[in-house]
Amino acid sequence: QVQLVESGGGLVQAGGSLRLSCAASGRTFSPYAMGWFRQAPGKEREFVASINWNGHSTWYVDSVKGRFTISRDNAKNTVYLQMNSLKPEDTAVYYCARSRRYYTYNPDTQYEYNYWGQGTQVTVSS
Repeated sequence: QVQLVESGGGLVQAGGSLRLSCAASGRTFSPYAMGWFRQAPGKEREFVASINWNGHSTWYVDSVKGRFTISRDNAKNTVYLQMNSLKPEDTAVYYCARSRRYYTYNPDTQYEYNYWGQGTQVTVSS
């Protein structure tokens, strides 16, 4: 069984930064893609960013391009999401996820992921 545990969420003012971490249990990291999703109150869960198995390819939703950076450390079974220039509309519960299988592209739909963390709250005040 794969377990994903997110950390690093919190309350920050607009324009500030946060770094989310997601630690995976066991030898469960490579060669899977990892992704970050978020869900704001009253809205559906949406894709934020993904990274391929070796970290050489990343993909972002347009609304976070240039502000967020996804990275991974396979030796530590950890994926990160560095979030800069945060906006109130970034407020949401952020989830990390592991892809269902190896992909030759960066998966960006929740159906391509089958393991999820419990989520971490990010609140950006104006």
